[in-house]
Formats: sequence, structure tokens, C-alpha cells
Amino acid sequence: MTEPQPAAGRDYSETLFLPRTDFPMRAGLPQREPEILARWARIDLYGRIRAAAAGRRKFVLHDGPPYANGHIHIGTALNKILKDIVVRTQGALGADANYVPGWDCHGLPIEWKIEEQYRAKGRNKDEVPVVEFRRECRSFAEHWLGVQREEFKRLGVTGDWDHPYSTMAFPAEAQIARELMTFAMTGQLYRGSKPVMWSVVEKTALAEAEVEYEDHVSDTIWAAFPVVAAPGAPDLAGARVVIWTTTPWTIPANRAVAYSRKVSYGLYRVVAAPQENWSQPGVRYVVADQLAGDVFKAARVEAYERVAEVPAEALAGLTLAHPLAAWNPGYGHAVPMLEGDHVTDEAGTGFVHTAPGHGREDFELWMASGRALRERGIETAIAYAVDADGALTEAAPGLTGRRVLTDKGEKGDANKAVIAALTQAGTLVARGTLRHSYPHSWRSKKPVIFRNTPQWFIALDAPVAALGDETLRAVALREIARTEWVPPQGRNRITGMIANRPDWVVSRQRAWGVPITVFVHRSTGEILRDEAVNARIIEAFAAEGADAWFADADGSRFLAPSHDPADYEKVADVLDVWFDSGSTHAFTLEDPVHFPGLSGIRRRRDGGEDAVMYLEGSDQHRGWFHSSLLESCGTRDRAPFDVVLTHGFVLDPRGEKMSKSKGNVVAPQDVIKGSGADILRLWVAASDYTDDLRIGPEIIKTFSETYRKLRNSLRWMLGTLAHHRPDDRVAAADMPELERFILHRLAELDAEIRDAYRTFDTKRAVALLNGFMTGDLSSFYFDVRKDALYCDPLSSPVRRASLSVVDETFRRVTVWLAPVLAFTAEEAWLSRTPSEDGTIHTETLPETPAAWRDEALARRWAKIRRVRRVVTGALEIERAAKRIGASLEAAPRVFVADPDLRASLEGIDFAEVCITSDIAVETGEGPADAFRLDEVRGVAVVPALARGRKCARSWKVSESVGADPDYPDVTPRDALALREWDARHAARAAE
Repeated sequence: MTEPQPAAGRDYSETLFLPRTDFPMRAGLPQREPEILARWARIDLYGRIRAAAAGRRKFVLHDGPPYANGHIHIGTALNKILKDIVVRTQGALGADANYVPGWDCHGLPIEWKIEEQYRAKGRNKDEVPVVEFRRECRSFAEHWLGVQREEFKRLGVTGDWDHPYSTMAFPAEAQIARELMTFAMTGQLYRGSKPVMWSVVEKTALAEAEVEYEDHVSDTIWAAFPVVAAPGAPDLAGARVVIWTTTPWTIPANRAVAYSRKVSYGLYRVVAAPQENWSQPGVRYVVADQLAGDVFKAARVEAYERVAEVPAEALAGLTLAHPLAAWNPGYGHAVPMLEGDHVTDEAGTGFVHTAPGHGREDFELWMASGRALRERGIETAIAYAVDADGALTEAAPGLTGRRVLTDKGEKGDANKAVIAALTQAGTLVARGTLRHSYPHSWRSKKPVIFRNTPQWFIALDAPVAALGDETLRAVALREIARTEWVPPQGRNRITGMIANRPDWVVSRQRAWGVPITVFVHRSTGEILRDEAVNARIIEAFAAEGADAWFADADGSRFLAPSHDPADYEKVADVLDVWFDSGSTHAFTLEDPVHFPGLSGIRRRRDGGEDAVMYLEGSDQHRGWFHSSLLESCGTRDRAPFDVVLTHGFVLDPRGEKMSKSKGNVVAPQDVIKGSGADILRLWVAASDYTDDLRIGPEIIKTFSETYRKLRNSLRWMLGTLAHHRPDDRVAAADMPELERFILHRLAELDAEIRDAYRTFDTKRAVALLNGFMTGDLSSFYFDVRKDALYCDPLSSPVRRASLSVVDETFRRVTVWLAPVLAFTAEEAWLSRTPSEDGTIHTETLPETPAAWRDEALARRWAKIRRVRRVVTGALEIERAAKRIGASLEAAPRVFVADPDLRASLEGIDFAEVCITSDIAVETGEGPADAFRLDEVRGVAVVPALARGRKCARSWKVSESVGADPDYPDVTPRDALALREWDARHAARAAE
């Protein structure tokens, strides 16, 4: 069909109410977003949000501090965007939702960078005064704090960027020291000697949160401990107890062998073996029965026999010789057998070589057995067999100087030397290698070792008077149960970690950090507990920072005049940075001077309605959540948070970890430059953050397409609302059914989106909004109502009702989307309501009348839409076959056999709903060749062309075209619209 020509060449397009808006179809986010950011800065958006929310319940998202040591990456972007979305949704729900960003500025990552700069210049760090070195660390952190701040702001994150917190601020350093002093004053801080994870490369102890587990190939050995005394078990005299270990270098530090009463043991004799074998015929070994086959296979024994059962009682009385005793008399000490709960027969030999200076379980068993061992005349002091450089000490006779690891973290020669010594001693049974998961420093990426060192600890199992005689562990477990965890499984994860962790090692042997501000009496070893001394330290730190501690050589500034500095040791270690970040609640949430907006919180656990949320990656169960919980529980007898939300990590599209070597890194800066921050924000919100997230070019492209559709819906509403007059608003009760159905959907969505935002389920909120805007609006309601909105007369009740619904929809959809598409929602809002200093981000979710809910109407329109799907399906085929161009050229016959579906179509203009010029609805199954959909039973459609002429204005095909002689080329409806249009313009011309 050819397009109809308007009468007398008139251009009817000027008489249509077509969308009109300056809101562009192409977003141009990379260019537009910086303009919006500049406007937010100009109007002080953060201040305006605070003012608008004053007096409401408080919701504080306490920022987990990132390290100020480089550009942000995609994982950091995920974290900060998610935080911003949560803060904005809580604000939209009616809370005074506050966010103060923070930075962790101490620790090895920054110290390492300065050392790298020194090495590049040929400088020796140890020759630089510590205060000067610390000053350079501070300057480095200040630079990157500024860089990251701008990168975070570019993501659309709104917070108090002008007044962030940092762990290196003088008041913060003073408060961190005060927190440490609280542990000291309450008796929870002690200096002890325990095996800790030690980085040879970084020359410091590491916390569990500072290690990651990677594949590592270890040397393995089976070694024999000769039985030298077997009271009550004479048949074991001369036998050998076999152990297996993946750390041969710890053999010199061996002090015992552990066994279990739950394991069945046997005495085995070698029957046949190759002549060159380490195990020769006649040698008798004691091993677990279940593992005997594995042991003898590793030893290349050709035949063996079980001689006798070895009961646990017999093992308990054995005394063994060290396997290196025959090689060097320095190993002539007795080796007792100790019962240990950690021993199993799942792998190895059923016995565990016990070096208390190199393993937690070894240490705990040794210490628990101390009294009994001393009664047997066994020395229980734990030797320092490995030094800070990873070298064996004089406590390893004949092996002193051998390296476990080199300065670069590579494998040293200690294992090789120990294996050679065992071979010469005749106690090596077998050797091999094993690939397994092993702890590595997350900074240097090199293996760590367990070594006994003097460190400062916070006790977890000592009753504390300040905690009501409870232990810190018990308080932490109680507080975990009182906290809301999102997702819920986070509770179980951190519960297990707290329940099973050792005492907290809080000391580090570095320079850039808050010092352990305690003095130890040189004679008694007691910590000085003096509030006056503490007060002088705090006062100095608040004015000068922690450098004050290092600038005072002997502590006389703080000790005098009440104490003689010569009597006290001034501790040189610094605090674990996890203690720093774990203390941040103390100098942000409790500091009304520097952070007044965060004080006065009426916490949920105190019966109030306010809440503090911590939100970080799932690795922080053993990191920041963990240290913050222990720090706060130890000083305040409570957790610092009410809600803890965790998210996963970012992987590439194949689910692989990103790395530069693989070339699969996605930088947030690149995404923003190419697509805009709102695309990243949509990706974050729409993804299941409780699991690992994936991102790559195709995924970004998919979200860009989703964004385009959402933007087009906003644009269409803005264009249509250009013709909306507030005085034309129609009450809901007076609207047509279709409009009331959309109001029902708005009411439904209001409840669902509130619940999704209240439970931090952004994925569900985005899915609801996307489904509504693309399914209910763009492809249904907007399509159906375009004819009425564009072509109906100005006075049309349907047109006015539809504009009222579009207005209500736009307001709600835009506010619902604002936490996610922060830039786009702002742009759309200002396009609708221009203002010099207005913003959508002070708006709360619009109240939606309960009266809009109409379940019966919703069920009716669900049925109507089911029938409509069959009609549109049939017309799609007609269009594809080019039998029609547009759906308005059709007038299909619709057969409805289902009486329920047939009844749902009564009283509505079904042709209007299907966007056809006419339609015939008939009862019955319809012809066999009619179009049907399997999922909509009882409906069949026979396509047919509409009869009549095509209206030159609305393009509807109708036999009524020309019925009005004044407008011979249009339908009567369009003639009425033209008559109103002409009269209105004539009146204006007369004015």
C-alpha cells in the first residue's frame, strides 16, 4: 500500500503529539558523566543529601580502607560501586545514609614501593633515618590517596570526599595507639614465642589475611626414628618409627613424634629390597596399618611382613633417637612420643614429626605436654632453628647457614643438606616430591615459612575482667550470632575462622606503621601499665603523629619523670596493619569532632533503628571483618557492625583469574572511557555479587544494550510528557482499564523494589525494573498507547489518562533507577524538572497508593496479553512474508475456544490492544491452518487485511475514512483532533 497523501498537501505531522525532548538517544556517557560530576561538585551534592536526610534514622556504611598504593582495578571498582548503590538505596528508602571514604596508608605495600625506589637509586634503606623513611612513605600514600579519590569519584560514588579518613592521619594514629594500650591495660596483650608465618623476602611475620594459597612443589621425605627405650614393649627395641614430612628442613628442630590412639599401628619387617635401597631386609619399621602399603611402595621395598600389633600404650612409653643423632652428636637429645588429636592415618605414616618451633599444632602439643616432659627430664625450651633470613641457625648443628629460602623467596639448599645428612645417618627411608597448596605472601607471591619468633600477641582464650570474665573468642562468637550476614552463609564462615584461629599476632618488624606503644621492664619482663605515660604518648601522636615514637630514642619523653628509661625496653615493632584497619571504627564512628555525621548512632543491638554496615569482598572474613570484630570486641565488648555484606571476586568471561600475562585484565578506566561509568554500575547491580562476577568485552556489550533499552524508555517518556499538562491529570478511579493495570503494576513493583533494596538484592531490583520497562512498558503499554497519545484530540480522556500514568511511571522508574544509573537518572530527572541546583539523589522512593493494587484486574490483563501474544505472533509471520508492512494494515480473525480467555476480551478494544485497524473475535477452535502457539492453548489466529482506506494522519485503515467532509482523508477520530487543533491555533492567532 502507498502512503496516503494529506488533503491539499497539508503536513499532518505538525498536528500530532509526537515525543519531543532534548534528552539524547545516544547517551555519550564518557563525555556527559564528567559534566554531571562537575555539577554535583558545584551544588555540593553530598551536603545536599545530608541536609535533606537530617533527622531520619541513620544508616552508615563504614568504608573498608583500600591501600593507597596504585590505581584502582576492576575489583576495587566493583566494591566501591556496590557500596554507593547500597548507600543510595538506603537513602531512597528514607534513611540518613552516610558514607565517609577511607584509606589504609601503613604497611608493607607502601614500604615496599619506597624500598624499590631506594634500590633503583642505589640507596640502602637501613642507612636512612627511620623518620625520614617514614616521611617518604607518608608522601607516597598521600599521592595515591589523591589519585584513587578521583578514580572513585569518576565511578559516580558520592561521599565525603573532602573529609575522608586515613590510618596515617595524626588523630587516627593516636587512636590506634590508644586501642592497643587498651589491650595492654586489660591484660590481653602479651609477648610470647610461637611459630608464625614468616616472609623471608619481606623480613616480617604475616597474618593469615596476608597470605594466599598457591600450588607449590615440596620435597618430601620418609625418615626413621630409632627406638632407644621401650619399657613394657621389648619387641620394639631396635625398631624404627617412620614419619613423613613435606618440610625436610624442619627435621633439625624435631623434638617429638606424635601418634593417635584412634590409629591402628603395626610392626613391620622388610623381607626383600634392592641392594642399593635405603631400607634393607631385616629392618623393622612401625607405621600405621592403613598406610603400610604406601610407605613400603615409596621405599621401593619388594616384600615385607607384619610382625606384630603395636598398641597405643606401647607407643606412649617409647623414647626415640633423633634421626640425625648418628650423623652429629648435637642431636643426641631424647625424642619422646606424644599423643596428638591432629594425627590421622589419611596420609603419610600415621605418625607426625613434631618441630614445635615450626608448626601451630606441633607448638600447642609441645606446650600442653610441657609439665610431663619436664618430669621426664626432657628440656622443653623451643630453639630458634631458622633466622629471619631463612637460614638454619646454630640450633641445627652441622647445617648452620643452610637456607630454607633465599632472599628472593626461591628454594634454598637446606632440604638438600638435610636429606644428605639423613642418608649418611642411615635413617632416610624414602624421598619424593609433592605438588600441593602452600601459603605464599600475597605481596611478594613467594612461599612463607613457619618459624618460632618472639612476637606480640592478643590472647583469645584468657578470661578478661573488662569483658565480664569472658574470653575474647567467646565475645566474638557471641557478636557474630547477633550480626546480620548477607549472604547468610557468611556467618558460618567467620564463625569457623574465629573458633579455630590461634592468638592474634599483632607485631611486625617493619618501619612504616603505628608502633606498639608499650614499655617492658628489663628485669621482670612486665608491660608498664601507667595511664599518665599513655596520655603523654597519645598527646604526642595527636600533635605530631606516630613519628614521635621513633624520634625519641629511649622513650624518656614519655617515661620521665615517673620512670627511669634505663629500666625499660622501648618496643621497636610496629602494629599489624590489620590492627590499624580493624581500629577504624574507633576514629570514624566515634569521633564527633572530625566526623560529626557518623556519631550519635543508635545501634540496632541497643534497641535503636540505626545500623552500621561493613561491605567488602568475601576474603575479608579472614581480613577486615575479622580484625575489626576482634579489635572492637576486645575493647568494647561488642562488634563494630550490625550488618556485614560480602561480594565475590571479578573473573574473566571464562571464569579465570585476571592477570596481565594472560591479557584478560579489564581495567575500569578503559570501560569508563569507552562506555561510561553507568555501564559498570549496571553490571555491578545486575550481577549476583554473592558469587564471583565475570566481565569482558562481550559482557560489557550486553549490558550496554540493556542500558540502551532502559534509556530509550526514559527518553520516550520524557518526549511524551512534553505534552503533559498538570491540570489534565486524571484520577486513577476515572482511568481506562489499561491505565489502571499499569498503576497496579507500579504498586506491585513498589513493594517488590522496596523489599529488594531493603535486603540489598540489587540483582532482583534491576531484573524487576528491566522486565517492567522492556516488557510491560516499551513492548506493550507504550506500543498500545502511542496511537492515542500521538493522534487523539487534546481533550481525549484516554490520552489524558495515559499521560497521567506515564507521569507517575516516569517519576517512580527514575527514582528506582537512580541508585544504579546515578548519572543517567540525574540527567533524565533534570530534563523533566530543570533546576539550577536540583537533583534526583535527594528524593526518596515515591509513596504508591495501596488503592492502585487490583489483583482481579491484573489477572484479567494477564489473560488478555496471552491472547495478544498469539495475534502478534501471527502478524510477525505476515510481516516477514511481506504480506503486510505494519500491523495497522491487518484485521485478523481471532478464534478463542477457552471460555475464560474469551470472557477476558469482553468490553475492551482488542484491535487497539493488538495495534491493528480492526479485529474479529470469534468463539471456537478456528481453522486447522490457523496460527497457534503451543503455550497458549485454545487460541487461533487467521490473518486478514483491513478493509478501507488508510488515514493520512494516523495511518489506520478504516472504511470510515472521509466520513467527515471537512477532513476527507482521515478517520472521524482524527477529524475531531484536527478540528480542535485548528480551533486552538486560530484562537491563538486571533490573540
